[in-house]
Amino acid sequence: MKIAVQLEPATESPAEVEYRWDPDTDILSAQLPPRAEGDGMSGSLGLEGRDGSWLILDVASGRINGVEVAVWPDVRKLPALEPPRQIEDAHVVVPPGKSASLASLEMETHLVAEADHGQSTFHFRLGRPRSSKTVRVARNLLFDVDDKSRISGLWLLNVPPGPADL
Repeated sequence: MKIAVQLEPATESPAEVEYRWDPDTDILSAQLPPRAEGDGMSGSLGLEGRDGSWLILDVASGRINGVEVAVWPDVRKLPALEPPRQIEDAHVVVPPGKSASLASLEMETHLVAEADHGQSTFHFRLGRPRSSKTVRVARNLLFDVDDKSRISGLWLLNVPPGPADL
């Protein structure tokens, strides 16, 4: 799985991510306001885990503006799960190319989900483990980007309880 991205410096304070749970399907959506304007791909990048799990990246005008966990992978629960301490603020941009006009792109990958005991912090690892740096695109949404500028993971922080937990 190779989603090449470009990192652009953030010109403003990171926005707050808005979490929404669908009570009927357990789909978790994390959206960033306001949506980006400009050139670039708009649509979705679907990441299918080999176990049938699905993560969908919402892309508008080339920028990743949200994430949906459409089908949950088995979540490995850890006593504690802390994001990396060294984080920089950035915009994650899907560069224009052959996929610039696509409304949807799907790819299969190895997908691992981990959560803290209270399930308020989730880390999704994409592909094989590799060294990466972590960037903040919103206050509670982080992406791991490897040294070849490919997404290698994402973090959802301060996630509210899901419908099954209420």
